[in-house]
Amino acid sequence: MSGFDMAGFLAGLSDTVRPGTQRPLVVHASELEPLPANEVHNPSELAIAGTLPTATFEIFRQRIPAAESSDMQRHHHETVHVVIAGSGHSEIEDETVTWAAGDFIYTPPWTWHRHYNDSAEQPVDFLTIENSRLVESLGLTRRQSAGLATMAEARARFKENE
Repeated sequence: MSGFDMAGFLAGLSDTVRPGTQRPLVVHASELEPLPANEVHNPSELAIAGTLPTATFEIFRQRIPAAESSDMQRHHHETVHVVIAGSGHSEIEDETVTWAAGDFIYTPPWTWHRHYNDSAEQPVDFLTIENSRLVESLGLTRRQSAGLATMAEARARFKENE
């Protein structure tokens, strides 16, 4: 979408969010704003429905290419991934869970997690919903990425920040 400025958009958030030309009720798939690859830290493609008039949560379309994964990360906000297409598994702290199209994956706050596409041929598509705007409005935003590290490597690297 040309002319969209994420910083300006976030600065315009207020207690009351009213739809308008800059904050429509519908964002079409072709209008999703891709996040720059250097901000994603993994092979996933992320695009935000940034102009929706949401004040407490954000919605992304996430695609993990065949045989790839997201990064090992943790953050203060909660996240739900709705699996639109594909199948795979996730490491969420000390649990490994499997999922497929139609499933919902919950990631609690401040838990190390990583999502894997188990297909060698097909991408995985998620609808990702997170309450990051609410957490940010409370001044509690924090995110750490260990890149394509294992759980043990992430824990060792960020042990001093526990």
